[in-house]
Amino acid sequence: MKFKLNNKYFRWGLTAFLAIAASIVFYYFVFHSSNIRSGIKVITGILMPVVVGMGIAYLLTPVLNFVEGKLLYPLWRKLNLREGKKKRTIIRGLGILITAFLFIGLIYFLLFMLISQIVPSVQNIATNFDSYVANITKWLNQVLDDNQEVGAYIVKTVTKYSGELEEWVTNDLTNTAAGLIKTISLGAIGVFGVLWDFIIGFIISIYVMASKEKFAAQAKKLIYALFEQDTCNNLIKNFRFTNQTFIGFLGGKIIDSIIIGVLCFIGTAILKTPYAALVSVIIGVTNIIPFFGPFLGAVPCTLLIFVVDPLHPLNCLYFVVFILALQQVDGNIIGPKILGNSTGLTGFWVIFAITLFGGLFGVLGMIIGVPILAVIYAAVRSLVNTSLIRKKMPIDSCLYERLEYVDEEGFHEIPPKEKKTEEKQTKTKKRFAVKGARTVEGNEDEISDTEGK
Repeated sequence: MKFKLNNKYFRWGLTAFLAIAASIVFYYFVFHSSNIRSGIKVITGILMPVVVGMGIAYLLTPVLNFVEGKLLYPLWRKLNLREGKKKRTIIRGLGILITAFLFIGLIYFLLFMLISQIVPSVQNIATNFDSYVANITKWLNQVLDDNQEVGAYIVKTVTKYSGELEEWVTNDLTNTAAGLIKTISLGAIGVFGVLWDFIIGFIISIYVMASKEKFAAQAKKLIYALFEQDTCNNLIKNFRFTNQTFIGFLGGKIIDSIIIGVLCFIGTAILKTPYAALVSVIIGVTNIIPFFGPFLGAVPCTLLIFVVDPLHPLNCLYFVVFILALQQVDGNIIGPKILGNSTGLTGFWVIFAITLFGGLFGVLGMIIGVPILAVIYAAVRSLVNTSLIRKKMPIDSCLYERLEYVDEEGFHEIPPKEKKTEEKQTKTKKRFAVKGARTVEGNEDEISDTEGK
């Protein structure tokens, strides 16, 4: 007897197995979540190079497609080179080589910026820390001279907590320093581990990009083997939408942040802002986080500028005005040109996604939370629209704004206030008219009775 995957008994057995497996997983997730987390952590640690490699390949795939589609294939046709099976292999190899060089060049540029600009800036901050403290002290003295009551309160507070600070430095700092040395040692080991995962992941990403069509074909083959045709078509369609949403948002946001960082460096250099390179890097990196990113980057940069020269607060004011203007340009001109409507979410849902996923997964959640919620939002919208179409109802949300109820005759809107007022006045007039008619009838009866008498 030939075995068929679409046999109804096989589907029943598979459904029962999946239901039992899901129940077991749910039970362990509720009552043994710590063991599950530790197991996932172990597996993730082992497969981290693979995860990093797939992530790098996913981010570099649009670059590879651009290099192949816009540069190599047109160049091959222009040179009238021979067609054949090796054409695709040669172009793919050259495309991967160019993409890898671009990626390595970007990493080198970031390291060059880090070593040549950012590291000296941090070292300069550490070297001149005493002078910055003196500037802050001088500024505080000026403020306290003008406000004697505030000065007395601050002196009292400093006197109160100085003894506790001295005791902490004397007794607890030694133990803290020992723990700090241990933490730094473990952190250095962790840095080497991350670097090793990155190198292995980069090598894996080359193999993934070289065979990305084959992996996609195998995934589609597996889906069509396990599910019905309509289900497979919907799954593939949803996967494509998810990929377009993620790669459109992340890629566009990275490009947008690079542009903002460069513009910030030009502006801060013109304004002669201290540590312009460090400030621009902070602004550019935090700009990747939607909505809250500009504020997260502007606050520490403003504090840094103020600490450097607190006696001239106008420098901070100029910087804040420049950042506000830059963010307006980004939000109204640069961002829409690059990102477009890649997520389809309103401002409320963007803030909701950042708050929720940022609280769950930290900074990474704040970055990927928006495209994740965009995919969920699109899925829910598709289900709702499909259900409405089956019920032969419109899917345009504008038609539901003034909806009061629906019956066999169709949609019934809430009447406007003016119309309500007119209807109410009409009903009142009718009611009084009826009462007046009854009064007149009563009077006529009384008159007729009187005349009769």
